[in-house]
Amino acid sequence: MRHNERQKTVSKGFLLPRWRWVPSFYYKFLAFIPSFYYKITTFVPSFYYKNMIKRNIINDLSDWSKRQNRKPLVVRGARQVGKTTLVNEFGRNFEICLKLNLEEPEHIQLFDNYINMDTLLTGIYLVNGMERKETPTLLFIDEIQNSPRAVSLLRYFYEKAPWLYVISAGSLLESLIDRQISFPVGRVEYMAVHPCSFNEFLGAMGNSELQKAQQAGKIPESVHQFTINLFNQYTLTGGMPEVVNHYAQNRDIHSLGSIYNTLLSGYQDDTEKYAPTGNMCHILRHILKVGWNYAAQRIKFERFGESDYRSREVGEAFRLLEKTMLLEVVYPYSGYKIPVIPELKRSPKLLWLDTGIVNYVAGIQKEVFSAKDIADVWRGKVAEHIVGQELLSGSVRFSDRRHFWVRDVPGSNAEVDFIIQHDSQVIPVEVKSGHNSKLRSLHLFMDEVEHQTAVRIWNGKFSVDKVMTPKGKSFNLYNVPFYYAGILEKLLQ
Repeated sequence: MRHNERQKTVSKGFLLPRWRWVPSFYYKFLAFIPSFYYKITTFVPSFYYKNMIKRNIINDLSDWSKRQNRKPLVVRGARQVGKTTLVNEFGRNFEICLKLNLEEPEHIQLFDNYINMDTLLTGIYLVNGMERKETPTLLFIDEIQNSPRAVSLLRYFYEKAPWLYVISAGSLLESLIDRQISFPVGRVEYMAVHPCSFNEFLGAMGNSELQKAQQAGKIPESVHQFTINLFNQYTLTGGMPEVVNHYAQNRDIHSLGSIYNTLLSGYQDDTEKYAPTGNMCHILRHILKVGWNYAAQRIKFERFGESDYRSREVGEAFRLLEKTMLLEVVYPYSGYKIPVIPELKRSPKLLWLDTGIVNYVAGIQKEVFSAKDIADVWRGKVAEHIVGQELLSGSVRFSDRRHFWVRDVPGSNAEVDFIIQHDSQVIPVEVKSGHNSKLRSLHLFMDEVEHQTAVRIWNGKFSVDKVMTPKGKSFNLYNVPFYYAGILEKLLQ
């Protein structure tokens, strides 16, 4: 072999030149690199998933996949609640997992150049480097809001490719629905994703056995204070997945500031993408700047947050933010029976997606951290807000909303923090500590209903008290620890 000739050695896809004057050990070293690289790259995902929060909604995705009448699924939720990570984790249950990111021009072109379903499917398999097989396959279409054509074609996956389990998601999806894109009516299903629940927080913190006991409502009294302390930590950090994951690994609340700032900056930047006008963009930014300070409080749209903005335009801005699932404007109900119909002419209560962000923006992290009873912090609004968050955390129905009660008597300020529907009954839920006689609004509510069930969520242990209202009605007051707020429906059963 001449000096300028070379022999090519192939090892796991790598092309290695062989020169006469190069020592033989050199080739052994080069041949080792591909196999080492391969082992490292296969190791990283398993390590990543080992440290990732296990979301309970995986069970709902599994139930969806087992239904014979399954339709394409649209996963809906606010920015950074873990939609993409969730679907990627679910995809590990499939032998074949196809992924499209419609922020990539070549992926959008698959839909823009649509001829028929057969050619579209062939293209999807090819860009994923997969052989086309009609075996159970997950197709995840991320950032689907970037292609209205892809949205309209979801119906054909349902009709023409039954072996495909199709899930779509998007970061600005909520704000564009009904305005710029429209999903095929009756041809898709929806599933809501919220921040992590306290139960998921326990799993992330490594308390898997306590997580099971909490889910079953069977936490022993001997570990009540231990569990309350963990719930206080959850109240402090909130449930945003990146925050929970970072805190679980580092146990350092001070290091979370950069994550909160990134989340807030992302929410502010998004306003320009879904605000219909420049003025509306300014109003949205104002709400996102000062609105966190009004968490769990009743608000008025007119001149909200010491501004000069009028009621109509502020109301429109809040409705836009509701579509992004960043917040919920909760309207009161003054009745006592189902159906619970919100009274839209009364002032609503403002609930944000995450209590941890509220604590950070409002500057009350130190108070929450040092509190023995979170009901004593920020006039009780932190406790009320985290309970509201927990009441919604386990729901996957996009239509589920929270409600509170006000007395329909002129001049009355009687108010019950939340009401929930249990079977055919409307159950009052107060978030308060202290003596039963101080639950004046709850007593007024119970005087008007036929059932005998009321709930107080507090810092104490689980118990049931027999209580008498000033008018003489007897009822059962279920004293429920904060850590059971997310399974309240199960406890009532």
